[in-house]
Amino acid sequence: MITRAAARAPLPTSFGVFDVHAFEDSVGHIYVALVHGDLGDGQDVLVRLHSECLTGDVFGSLRCDCGIQLRVALRMIAAAPCGVLIYATGHEGRGIGLVNKLRAYVAQDEGADTVDANVMLGLPVDSRDYTDAAAVLDRLGVRTIRLLTNNPKKVTGLRAAGATVDDVVPLPTAPHHRNLGYLRTKTERLGHGAPTLATDSATVMWLPADAMDLLGEVRARADRPYVVLKYAQSVDGRIATATGDSKWISGEPERQVSHALRAACDAVLVGAGTAVRDDPELTVRLVSGASPTRVVLDSTLRLSASAKLFSPEAATLVMTTERSDAARRQELRERGVQVAVVPEDGGKVDLAAALTRLRELGMETVLVEGGAQVITGLLARRLVDRLIVAVAPVVLGSGTEAVDRLDVARVSDGIQLVNRLVVPVGDDVLLAWDVRPSL
Repeated sequence: MITRAAARAPLPTSFGVFDVHAFEDSVGHIYVALVHGDLGDGQDVLVRLHSECLTGDVFGSLRCDCGIQLRVALRMIAAAPCGVLIYATGHEGRGIGLVNKLRAYVAQDEGADTVDANVMLGLPVDSRDYTDAAAVLDRLGVRTIRLLTNNPKKVTGLRAAGATVDDVVPLPTAPHHRNLGYLRTKTERLGHGAPTLATDSATVMWLPADAMDLLGEVRARADRPYVVLKYAQSVDGRIATATGDSKWISGEPERQVSHALRAACDAVLVGAGTAVRDDPELTVRLVSGASPTRVVLDSTLRLSASAKLFSPEAATLVMTTERSDAARRQELRERGVQVAVVPEDGGKVDLAAALTRLRELGMETVLVEGGAQVITGLLARRLVDRLIVAVAPVVLGSGTEAVDRLDVARVSDGIQLVNRLVVPVGDDVLLAWDVRPSL
């Protein structure tokens, strides 16, 4: 039970200024309450009860969605007239503790799901108790709440402890291919809300397409990641006008799905030409998900030091060659940008070598978003596993094509695509196929 209020102070954050309260229970667990706005009479308060997760909240682990949920909840609470986030220590791993959670990871890597892993270790599936959290809400003067959660047991647990939960607000996130099984297990075996996508704002928005269906079955190889090509084009096959303009060929609903695809992958890759011409951020902004590592192929390091790809919102890896300036490489590393020197092929970064290096770095999925030279090069060398094309209802005439010469003399020699998926998204149409391996 809560024994005392330990401290109180203002806490400025990137989401806004909160009034932070710390409460201690009888066994030394701390409950941190971040209060935003004037709670007034304590009615209709937006509340998130967040269980401690060191790996997800602090280190950004992609095995779970905890860190993303924490940040989205803070943003939603800051956007509301008033709200409270309670951070519950002692809830790590659904109550089994950090060390046991890591042991459960080992069991999961050997094939168990997140439920069976606990059972195999002789541990409870979920031992969390919500009595102290309800007591904290009472101490803060919160009387009725709208609870931010996908977990029905938090609702019943808080109600059993005396809290009045008037409404449940879902907190869905964009899945990553690494945590999709974990999220599905929570849905199927623990009754959680489904891992459906939502915008990273105060309003939940359900997306019109499942990014994981579009991504297909991830099968990383020993020598390279699973490679997905994704681009948007006009009906007549152009990814840009004759003047190079490409913003925006597809509509916003399709771009939201594209961001969900980024959130599902370990890396998003472009060539230096695209990076210089478009100056993209390549982050996840239109859904609630984790931004992947941004990879740019730049054989001579011509990308500007002020490029958005070097912003701190996500990690960046530049893959270059020995022809680049060594001092420039060091300068980038000192800024926190990863730089990998790989072999070259015809004056450009060798694509196969670049993919091999990415696999050596532990990456299992790479989403390639351009440009035409990179797309053509990967297709020509048969280094693609999945192709996703967004077709927009516009005709551009002359302009840039996504795919250049592949030296295909006969139709039967072309790259064969199988397992078609067609998904209307707004006014656009998303088409996805697996690439049939060469014989």
